[in-house]
Amino acid sequence: MKLKMAEKSLFAILLRSPWWMSFCLVGVFALGSKALLPEQYVIYGVLGGFPFVVIGVIAAWQQLRAPGPARVALALEGAASMSWRDFSDALERSFKNQAYAVSRPKSGVADFKLEKAGRTTLVSAKRWKAANQGIEPLRELVAAREALDAQHCTHVSLGPLTDNALKFAKANRVQLVHGAELAKLLA
Repeated sequence: MKLKMAEKSLFAILLRSPWWMSFCLVGVFALGSKALLPEQYVIYGVLGGFPFVVIGVIAAWQQLRAPGPARVALALEGAASMSWRDFSDALERSFKNQAYAVSRPKSGVADFKLEKAGRTTLVSAKRWKAANQGIEPLRELVAAREALDAQHCTHVSLGPLTDNALKFAKANRVQLVHGAELAKLLA
């Protein structure tokens, strides 16, 4: 789980982009300030680029810590060979390391109920080994989120989702954790 911000905001886009793009924007601010502002105001224009320095450093740090393709493949292979008990224990440890209060609902679609800062997230992970994920598990998860008045829901899987499932997830604010994100979560 990560810091929440508007998905299409400039800062969110820069966090998903290569780190050097933020530093390019800092250069644009500096050059634009030098070219367009009177000499006594250039420093203020240059300082306007400071938020992009911060975003660039955060992006660089995230990209440095991101597992490479070989580590992702190894982690996913390891997850695929786990039993449900081992996989769920690994997920639970990871969520607890992120300071979530974790509980396991006895019945229903959600395998985990995460609570942090007064916000609830339902996590569905039991079908993590399915070769292809369809729309039905996502529908059930969204219904559970609404029934339990949770703010967020997350679907964890090794396999890809169908195009319809991807569209449904996006339209219904279902966070999808698979591939590199799953490898990072389990690390």
